[in-house]
Parts: sequence; structure tokens; C-alpha cells
Amino acid sequence: MLTRKQYELLAYIDRYQKKTGFSPSFEEMKTALQLHSKSGIHRLVSALEERGFVKRHHHRARALEILRLPEVTPETKIPKGKEKLSNSKTQNIENHSIIKLPLYGRVAENHPLKSLIDQNDQIEIPASYIGKGKHYALIIKGDSMVNAGILDGDVAIIQQTNQAKNNDIVVALINQHEVTLKRLRIRKDSIALEPENDAYETRIFPSNSVRVQGKLVSLLRHY
Repeated sequence: MLTRKQYELLAYIDRYQKKTGFSPSFEEMKTALQLHSKSGIHRLVSALEERGFVKRHHHRARALEILRLPEVTPETKIPKGKEKLSNSKTQNIENHSIIKLPLYGRVAENHPLKSLIDQNDQIEIPASYIGKGKHYALIIKGDSMVNAGILDGDVAIIQQTNQAKNNDIVVALINQHEVTLKRLRIRKDSIALEPENDAYETRIFPSNSVRVQGKLVSLLRHY
């Protein structure tokens, strides 16, 4: 996942190369991104290189090679006035809408979600990762959901809702004091919160002891 500035820089380099046949200078990149110093550009280029999007040829001037562009899903809306930088099936990153979501903290910390929502932390994600409605992000702690592909340190993108279907993976508030991410099993007079790891037991509660705070829609992971 790239930050907004990383997207902007990669888009600028791509557009510049297509127009001129070579890479922009660091001074030109600094001006284009409205940064105060070239050290910020160096950090952005290093981050893009670490993530495998560009390659620097250190002994040549203006020698940045774009290795790949992030994929954009067909549902992503193209902001009005943005130019297309290529005609391939993968649309250019500059047409990739980025949004900010509140980042509420670690989901397994045994605190109610409402105690986390005053935090000012935010995370930037592609708009295609979410659908309609309000969303927020939580950092996963622990390994109780590994069999569902949800690992410690992942960022879970949650649709804010108090309704969910049987088998949904939900953020559940238990007895007004504990928040957990588990698979929801709805029974006649009770709610089962089921882990995706055989090392953990399913927990069963009276229906009025569990409140759904949202359901999982996407997952982000940093390698």
C-alpha cells in the first residue's frame, strides 16, 4: 500500500517519462509535489524502490525506471479532470481515488470501541477497498483468526453497522467492555463468537450480551 504522496510522485514520474522519454530531476519532483526540500523526494523514491515500484540506476542521471503500477479495480471512480496516463487494462494510479479512515487502535485490547474513537489517527486506503456507508480501521492483535487469513498486525477495514448475518466476521462488543474480531454464529437464544484457530475455543454469550460494532470488508497488510 502506498501513501498519497507516494502515489502522487509515481504518477508524476510516469506522466513525465511518457511525455519526455526520461525521468524528472529531483528538483522538478520537489516542485511538482510542493515539498520544501529534496530530502522528502529522496525518502519517497526510497519507499517506492523498497516496495518494488521503481528502480534507481545510481550511476546515471535522471535514471528512474518504473517497474510496475498499482492495480486499480474497474469500480474505482476517476476524479474529474484527471488525465489517463496509459491505455492498458490497468488504469493509471493518478485515477486511483484515496480516502482517509479513522484508525481506532488494536481490536483485541479489551476496551470498548467507543473508548477508541476519540483518537486522531487516520489511515489512507484506496476507495475501492470499501463500499457504501461509514467505515473505520482496526489493527489486529493476536493469531485467533489466522485460518481466515487475518494475521497479527494486519489492518482490518470495518463497515460500521450494528447488523450482521450468520457467518460474517464482525467486530463484537461483549458486555460493554471487550471488543473482539470473530466469526458470528447466531443461535436461538445465544451468540457464538468463533475464532479461526484451533488453539482457541468458541465463546458463547446470551444474545443481549453481544453488540455488533461492524463487519469486516477488507484487509491491509505490510510486508
